[in-house]
Amino acid sequence: MAKAATKLKTPAAPFPVPQNTEDANQFIFALGEAQRERLRIEAEMNDRLSDIKAAFEVQAAPYRAAIENLARGLQVYAEGHRDALTKDGRVKFHRFAAGEIQWRARPPKVTIRGIDTVIAALKCLGLTRFLRVKEEVNKEAMLAEPDVATTIAGVTIGSAGEDFIVKPFETELEEVAP
Repeated sequence: MAKAATKLKTPAAPFPVPQNTEDANQFIFALGEAQRERLRIEAEMNDRLSDIKAAFEVQAAPYRAAIENLARGLQVYAEGHRDALTKDGRVKFHRFAAGEIQWRARPPKVTIRGIDTVIAALKCLGLTRFLRVKEEVNKEAMLAEPDVATTIAGVTIGSAGEDFIVKPFETELEEVAP
């Protein structure tokens, strides 16, 4: 005799689940309350953090000024004695008993303002070696014709997917400028 098919049971969810539309509405209401309370707590935290930061910045201000003045003075000394400190330029540092100073060259960088004007000038002057032509796949065109695009090796078009979003209703109070 064959064993009867058993009914599969899923374990209970480790969180509450609404049983009807009224429950679901209450869940959304509670979710909105929890989000607003979290925002209040976060705002209070940021207020306290800004007060603490301001107090410590006041404490640190004299040290910041002292550090800046000591570093400037040390730089003036080091530049005046650079040859002796760097062994006539063979090294780019000097070790003292309390620490080390270093000279580091920053790498060059190119800054361009008015890109269209610069490109036009380069073309006009025949300096096209300073221009780069970039070839890339047009994904928007592939999405427009997915049946043709998927015939190409290496191309797959995935599902857009679905997100579940809960947006509790809330209103914002108007602020009146004094």
